[in-house]
Amino acid sequence: LLYERHGEPAAVVQLKDLEVPKLGDSDVHIKMLAAPINPADINMIQGTYPLLSPLPAVGGNEGVGEVLEVGHRVTALKPGDWVIPANAGLGTWRTWGVFPEEMLLKVPSDIPVLCAATLSVNPCTAFRVLADFESLAPGDSVIQNAANSGVGQAVIQIARASGIKTINVVRDRPDLPKLVERLMALGADHVVTEEMLRKPEMKDIFKSIPRPRLALNCVGGKSTTEMLRHLQPKGTMVTYGGMAKQPVMVPVSAFIFRDVRLRGFWMTQWRKDHAQDEGSVAGMMDALCQLIRRGQLTAPACTEFPLQDYRAALEASMKPFVSSKQILLL
Repeated sequence: LLYERHGEPAAVVQLKDLEVPKLGDSDVHIKMLAAPINPADINMIQGTYPLLSPLPAVGGNEGVGEVLEVGHRVTALKPGDWVIPANAGLGTWRTWGVFPEEMLLKVPSDIPVLCAATLSVNPCTAFRVLADFESLAPGDSVIQNAANSGVGQAVIQIARASGIKTINVVRDRPDLPKLVERLMALGADHVVTEEMLRKPEMKDIFKSIPRPRLALNCVGGKSTTEMLRHLQPKGTMVTYGGMAKQPVMVPVSAFIFRDVRLRGFWMTQWRKDHAQDEGSVAGMMDALCQLIRRGQLTAPACTEFPLQDYRAALEASMKPFVSSKQILLL
């Protein structure tokens, strides 16, 4: 799926037949199996993301493929292995591809294909924001907005596996009871709407669990300000997305009297910073795959589309209140 200019995805993305390049000594020929459509993919096509691929570009930053053939200098991969992108910008919305070995990470082929296809962005983000900003112990709590997003669903499950309680904020919507039920089934401790954050009943939640030391923000605007009220003194809020396209507003009193910390996180930057640190990348992937194998981390709710229905998939991914990730089957 190629785009030659930036713009609205349904208008600029086209399905094209291209020649598969010749296999170089250090290259890997892969057959893509499945690739999701993430908000960052859409923003890259629109030309609004901080990281843009040179045009013409193939869409997609995430997915899983099977190795068909390797160049004679390739040592870490062999035919039949499953691989995911090592970094953003690979262009995963394709049936076949030839890539240098260092652009791919091997993943176990005994995990479900949808888990592998959605492994390198959202679960990694969830893993890092839970691990890198506050040292949380079993019984501690975390509050997050956009709790039904891919990252939100992964945060609920990873936290649950570590004994950490989650307070999950979602926007009010017509099918709210169904969404609450789904998040509780994943292991959410509390699910509240943005409106409920302002209500005195919030105090009842903190009778049974401590106030959170960590808040995870993917929205911005009013949602963030309301979440901050419930953070412990000296707690940290980590912003990793801005779905409301509004700034993060912080009352001065939260800074002065409660000494809260505001941090940002971008998975792409973390990967750049740890490019030489194979141990931390392998450790994270290993931990996530173990959770998947134990049934403690599942793929987000997915809707599958064959590649030729890509326009419908792109349009579905941009609708409001989407609780399902669109996955292209390749």
